Amino acid sequence: MTSSRRLVFPALAAAGILWGTTVPLSKVALGWLPPAWLAFGRFAIAAALLLVISRTRLRAACSPVIVGSGALGYGGAVLLQNLGVQRTSVTHAALLIGATPVLTAIIAALLRHSVARPAAWAGFGVSLAGVVIVAGGQGAGSTLGGDGLVLAAQLLSALFTVSQSWLLPGRDPVSVTAVQLSAAAVAVLPVALITETAPGVPHHAGPALALAGLVVLGTVLPTTLFAFGQSLVSADVAGAFVNLEPLVGAIAGTVVFGDPLSVLQVAGGAAIVAGIGLSSTQVVRAERARRDEMRAAAMPLPAAYSIARAAAGAGVGRTRSQLRDRQRAKASQPRVKAGCSGAGGPSGTRPLSGPPAGPGLGWPAERPDSE
Repeated sequence: MTSSRRLVFPALAAAGILWGTTVPLSKVALGWLPPAWLAFGRFAIAAALLLVISRTRLRAACSPVIVGSGALGYGGAVLLQNLGVQRTSVTHAALLIGATPVLTAIIAALLRHSVARPAAWAGFGVSLAGVVIVAGGQGAGSTLGGDGLVLAAQLLSALFTVSQSWLLPGRDPVSVTAVQLSAAAVAVLPVALITETAPGVPHHAGPALALAGLVVLGTVLPTTLFAFGQSLVSADVAGAFVNLEPLVGAIAGTVVFGDPLSVLQVAGGAAIVAGIGLSSTQVVRAERARRDEMRAAAMPLPAAYSIARAAAGAGVGRTRSQLRDRQRAKASQPRVKAGCSGAGGPSGTRPLSGPPAGPGLGWPAERPDSE
């Protein structure tokens, strides 16, 4: 496994945790900036930072599809989320974000990008049931309209996550993110100018610091880390790590903002967390098993057999019969004539030897000996 692949899961996990700070930070920043202006400020500053970092690699990332995906996937989704967070509690909004991996898996399956295993679907279903419970049990500071806007934002986010699976491969993740965030800033600016009044200077440092945190902790770092990870794994695997976001946000809402918890919210939150564990564990195990299968295909047979046997325990990989078929195929290959060294000695046969030519290709023939 290359060093880049070793970093995939840590990068995705860090992105999920950092994204968990966006709802509480947005709640604080909304005390100064209206929803559209907050989205514009967040994306404009973050895009400026990433454009400087990736300025020499931007040409390949500048395409109409990438620009459009950024305008809708970042600009549209975050604008709707800000409008929802303004109308509901931090804990409610954070827990409802738990619907994103479920929506991502459904969309990926419908578009045949990838299909999750049954255990993962069971986890998605449990999480979705928790989302329904949370949305149905209105707690203090939450509204049905605000919850609906948050869920609409997650639908756009799920569509965006699936589209990244074919936009990112072969492109620099930082450059793509820079272009997408720039497009998001341009897309939400007209909405801010038309529907909201221009913000003034904040009365205290809290909202300004929250905006700075949104730019660095909630945008630049997680979007770059997530784009890097998603360029190497499927949409449902990457989406599973978004499950960390509602957990972090809900804890912040309860501890920092003092959001009261009803019995229904606790039950719904527990269901979401249980579904997170079930779905995330399964998709990560399947992805690791898939990688083991790829490694086994490139190794000599004895090492490949042990790795493939371990992979088969996770639901993928070569079976024993397939490996035996490979062994029989190698054993049945013809022997090659090789001349004996020395004067006038008779030619004999010897078994083939040497390193494997590749997965399933047998052993390469030796050249005849020569003086």
